Amino acid sequence: MKEKRFSELLAPAGNFEKLKTALYFGADAVYLGGKDFSLRSFADNFTADEMKRAVETAHAAGKKVYVTANIFARNADFSALSDYFRFLSEIGADAALVTDAGVFAAARAAAPALKLHLSTQANTTNKYAAKFWYGEGAERVVLARELSVAEISEIRDFCPELQLEAFVHGAMCISYSGRCLLSNYLAGRDSNRGECVQACRWKYEVRAEGASCPVEEDARGTYIFNSKDLNLIGHLKELSEAGVDSFKIEGRMKSAYYLATVVNAYRRAFDRLAGKPSAFSDADIFGELKKCAHRDFTTAYALGENEKTVNYADSQTKGTCDFVAEVKEGGECSALVEMRNRFRVGETLEILSPTDTCNQKFVVDSLCDAEGNPVEDAKLVQQTLRIGCPYLLRAGDILRRPVADKK
Repeated sequence: MKEKRFSELLAPAGNFEKLKTALYFGADAVYLGGKDFSLRSFADNFTADEMKRAVETAHAAGKKVYVTANIFARNADFSALSDYFRFLSEIGADAALVTDAGVFAAARAAAPALKLHLSTQANTTNKYAAKFWYGEGAERVVLARELSVAEISEIRDFCPELQLEAFVHGAMCISYSGRCLLSNYLAGRDSNRGECVQACRWKYEVRAEGASCPVEEDARGTYIFNSKDLNLIGHLKELSEAGVDSFKIEGRMKSAYYLATVVNAYRRAFDRLAGKPSAFSDADIFGELKKCAHRDFTTAYALGENEKTVNYADSQTKGTCDFVAEVKEGGECSALVEMRNRFRVGETLEILSPTDTCNQKFVVDSLCDAEGNPVEDAKLVQQTLRIGCPYLLRAGDILRRPVADKK
């Protein structure tokens, strides 16, 4: 067995609120993008001031911030890129993620003190490439999703000083580690410049002149390019023993509820592996991941070759719980919440929290608006409400409703 290394739980942050959600539910670090040079142009992303505040917020909590600058750059990008890397160094970003060799060199020249992580877009699938990037000054390589645990172990043995980061959960691409041309071809939006329209998630048909023919795969559907979602929560121990340092969750475009659910589950899985007391069994933790929207799960290539990575039946499965409210001000008998989906007095809600109250259920027996007027039906979008609850709620907790209990 290899020497035990640190295990970092790394979460996406599409905006400042999601950053706070990730940190609250147990992420050790977050990755985020600015308004330029990031591969998620349609996330809210961060202005310069927001990014500075994000770094300060994370550091105050003892957490880290990695900033993505992982586009495939063109000549015209470089003067602004150099200024950007100097800015990241000045605000104390813990690292920048880059893909392109020219961008890597520009970052080294503009901001020598800024640590660099090589993005998964660089397709690091072998130990020789990993060794090369370490020699160039990369602190960490984000491995391609196509690698098995055994291959990761070989890379660790060959590059013992290099930090290794691996995706463990979330959406996957039909192309090698996201290097897709389909979006550009069909919609004129370059996925390698952050503008992917996720054309792989569309339904497809065969069209002849004047006629169209549905495409079916064993009568299961037409989603012939639609990858399943990666889920390696049951294999964290093997990945850790293989030498993975940072365990990455995909999803800067996902909702805050998705982020809270997934980060909470992985935090509890890591705590169990560390021998910390937990009321959650392995089955409980896996069940948590089904409570938010997801596609069918796959271990992809972590355990070896796998042909069952495409979700032919549909694009996405609705989770087993609805996100109905976020706690804004906690309390022992009642709390101030912000409505996110309609719910009513008499319904049973469940608590999502990083604390021991997680998964506790209670019946809504009292509800009133900000002026103290009784409310029977919370149907006004983002209305502030006071809700009675027999459990201690904290700001940042989430209230969800099991779908089976929905009236």
